Amino acid sequence: MQAPITIHRTGIIMNGVTGRMGTNQHLLRSIAAIIAGGGVKVSDTEYIMPDPVLVGRNAAKLQQLAQRTGITKFTTDLDSVLNDDAYTIYFDAQTTGRRAAAVKQAVKAGKHIYCEKPVATSTEAALELYALCREAGVKHGVVQDKLWLPGLLKLKRLVQQNFFGRILSVRGEFGYWVFEGHTIAPQRPSWNYRKEDDGGIIVDMLCHWRYVLDNLFGNVKAVSCLGATHIPERIDEQGKPYQCTADDAAYATFELEGGIIAHFNSSWAVRVRRDDLLTIQVDGTQGSAVAGLRDCYIQHYGNTPKPVWNPDVEQPIRFFEGWTRVPEQEAYDNAFKVQWELFLRHVVKNDPFPWDLKAGARGVQLAEKGLESWAKRCWVEVPELGE
Repeated sequence: MQAPITIHRTGIIMNGVTGRMGTNQHLLRSIAAIIAGGGVKVSDTEYIMPDPVLVGRNAAKLQQLAQRTGITKFTTDLDSVLNDDAYTIYFDAQTTGRRAAAVKQAVKAGKHIYCEKPVATSTEAALELYALCREAGVKHGVVQDKLWLPGLLKLKRLVQQNFFGRILSVRGEFGYWVFEGHTIAPQRPSWNYRKEDDGGIIVDMLCHWRYVLDNLFGNVKAVSCLGATHIPERIDEQGKPYQCTADDAAYATFELEGGIIAHFNSSWAVRVRRDDLLTIQVDGTQGSAVAGLRDCYIQHYGNTPKPVWNPDVEQPIRFFEGWTRVPEQEAYDNAFKVQWELFLRHVVKNDPFPWDLKAGARGVQLAEKGLESWAKRCWVEVPELGE
């Protein structure tokens, strides 16, 4: 006799999914994909099935998303669904400035919280959200998607296998050319380039680099950061020119525990001549690796060439040929979807989920310290956050 199937239907309020990231990564490639796949499998007889309602300010966009995904429930009235006991999770992918107020509402309504980063516009506000969740006894998490990218998972495995020996340094190159809009349409929203709308690449990307560094290599202890606004004018969604008041590039150096030095260049004003939009090189005493979003290449100590500086002759060493591609040793799913599944298991089955709102606050803290370093033109310590 076949055992009965248990399906945990889990209501999710998805606020802000009409934006680029919310639509593509969280709705289409995560929640809709999980539903289409039959839910999150807990065992052969137990599944978690998301039951989302789409929330936003534009009813027409919500209707289009509903038709595109087959998710029929949508509303512009956030209060109505926050007061509905059918929904136990509140997810926020709005612009950063709107997030804290909505999360507070959701916590007050007793919802578990999952949200995009940055979780708030200041460390103080981010820690307040963390404290409110703890006091209310609700579960909470922050999106830290890059931890599940295939390239970074391969880096993580190399660290676990002690491939590098003692890690010396980490170098990250991130970015691409975002068109200004005068002739070719921009591929990022205009608010990204306005400080008054909480834009800026330091606020955006240092939150990412915090969790990447903390989880793979060691906690960040200090930062030296220089920002820049390389492109002073862009064209907005209405075709009108506007002045860019936020940084579009950041050049940051981090001191990690254990003496590791990390440096990340982040720019929306750079043309890509590297393996991917993000590459991370790790150098250690016994080996090095260069990872992109999906691939990872390694060079062991025994395969390291011995170059001699002589600019008067053509370089005899073909440096790219001395690296070996790490094979596909695991199955890799969409990074956002993987973390969604982990959070759903956390809420329904109480599985561990360490990427909480305090981790989100650490990301905001590093962004603030980066901005402080730029303003003061000096190194800034990054202290541990209290409870």
